[in-house]
Amino acid sequence: MDIRLLAVTAQSAIIEGKGEKEFEMKEIIRMYARYSKRADDSVGTLLKGMDLNKLNETGQTFCGSIMDLYRHIAGAVLYFHGLIRASIPQAAHSLAESLDPKLADGLLDAEGLKTLMAALSEANQATIDFVDKLSEDDLELPVKLDWYPERETVPLHFILNQLIVHGIHHRGQISQTLDQLKVEHDFSGIDLSYMPE
Repeated sequence: MDIRLLAVTAQSAIIEGKGEKEFEMKEIIRMYARYSKRADDSVGTLLKGMDLNKLNETGQTFCGSIMDLYRHIAGAVLYFHGLIRASIPQAAHSLAESLDPKLADGLLDAEGLKTLMAALSEANQATIDFVDKLSEDDLELPVKLDWYPERETVPLHFILNQLIVHGIHHRGQISQTLDQLKVEHDFSGIDLSYMPE
């Protein structure tokens, strides 16, 4: 059994709780892309209700502030979109570059956070829309990547999984920082409605 099928089978068993029902990789990626959008939107809404000075306080995370970490999540989504656009011309329409300039550096005020939230939400929706248009074969399209000396390209499904895992990792850091600040939150669960049928 190849590693993709193994991953899908393992994920299917988790989703179903029993049996060997298999889902297409596209369905699994779509589920996580939808979850990522909802989770990032939830984080933004939570941050919007907090003290901006606290959010912009440096030294809370590896990126500096909670706001810097949220901006890093958004920037990474756009970075991964750029990798895909550079290798797969048909992705250019779905993953438009127009979102890139909306991520200003420096301290974020209420308006800056609102702009960042909108850009991240739009970028996450673009990921979902892009995945929706893919065939299972499209997930094997090569994406140029210079991270690994032994490889010039990786399959599209690898990049999409990297995009999703990156966001989950950094939302976890935000969650941990909010725990330390004693801020109630809950944005980590996958909505049942996102489960593949």
